[in-house]
Amino acid sequence: MLSAILIVLCVVATWWCTTGAILYLGRLPRTTYATSMILATALLVVASLLLRLSSHSTGATGACVAFGATLMVWGWLEMTFLLGAITGPRKSPATRESRYGERLRQAIGAILYHELATIGAGALVWLLTWHAPNTTALWTYLLLWAMRISAKLNLFLGVPNTGETMLPPHLKYLGSYFRSDRINPLFPVSVLLATLLFLALVIAAHRAPLWGGEATRLTLLATLAGLAVLEHWMLIVPMPADAPWSAWRPARALRGDSGSPS
Repeated sequence: MLSAILIVLCVVATWWCTTGAILYLGRLPRTTYATSMILATALLVVASLLLRLSSHSTGATGACVAFGATLMVWGWLEMTFLLGAITGPRKSPATRESRYGERLRQAIGAILYHELATIGAGALVWLLTWHAPNTTALWTYLLLWAMRISAKLNLFLGVPNTGETMLPPHLKYLGSYFRSDRINPLFPVSVLLATLLFLALVIAAHRAPLWGGEATRLTLLATLAGLAVLEHWMLIVPMPADAPWSAWRPARALRGDSGSPS
């Protein structure tokens, strides 16, 4: 029981810190972006090595290392998008009053290259863990990917809280592809499926042998699924989407300096 609580706390802390750090880096002057991407890419190389080394370890340590390395890969993807390194061929807002099909086409164009990069990163995780007994990394990546696709679809279809405040100035045009509206029909389906997955993982983790790699892997995935459910609910609550990470705002932005990202 204590080990499961520690795993949950570690995953939540990692989620909060990594999300906050990436948001912080995106709000810094653009002259810092190149350095940030170089460091992030170095971490991607380290993550790739850790994925390979942990792929044949079926114990609790192997599961934790594989999980952490996958989060490093995902963090690199998030940074490439938020810092504007990899987005899409379209760099302009959606055309006003465009029809649904045209708006969808424009939205895909705004994020196309990053979606392809996400597929490429997933292929990298799969290749590094191919035919290996430790499947933590692959399942972690697939869960992150599925939840992100769900969030993007809900933002496109319409939710009360689009979270445009989380976009740095150079990506503000992406907010035009979000739809601030009542809850769309997909949202309850997304939340229901994510909640059922979370509960299934919790039950499976509870039934798994204690202190083993299987219990650790399932607890890690269950916590991640729980956070995904939380992030979906944040799309409809009446509060700034970046409120949980207000402590990560650069000092000038906190003072309301007009020359700083906000």
